[in-house]
Amino acid sequence: MASHKIERLASDIIKYLSNIILTETDDNLLKSVTLTDIELSKDLSCAKIFFTSISDLTHKEIEKEMQEAAPFLRGCLGKVLEARNIPELRFVYDESIEYATKIEKIISDIHKN
Repeated sequence: MASHKIERLASDIIKYLSNIILTETDDNLLKSVTLTDIELSKDLSCAKIFFTSISDLTHKEIEKEMQEAAPFLRGCLGKVLEARNIPELRFVYDESIEYATKIEKIISDIHKN
């Protein structure tokens, strides 16, 4: 039962955060971000949010900008999310897409040779 509640809350957080980023922010860097996944702690105190970006900045620079925006995003999330406590937001760059592209290129190169 508890895992269902966590999954539902995690889904709501991603949905609302994506909407907040698109509608409530003026920062183009934030608008270049795509939220890909979330890990919500069992006590609902912390949300690790994975994202990708089409920005030319390095992953660390983008993570820093996202962490600076986290208090604002958490405040906006608190206004729309029906939860007693809003988890702390931690943003982590999701390298899985780049990793998959790299593996796909290696496999393609093997088939060509």
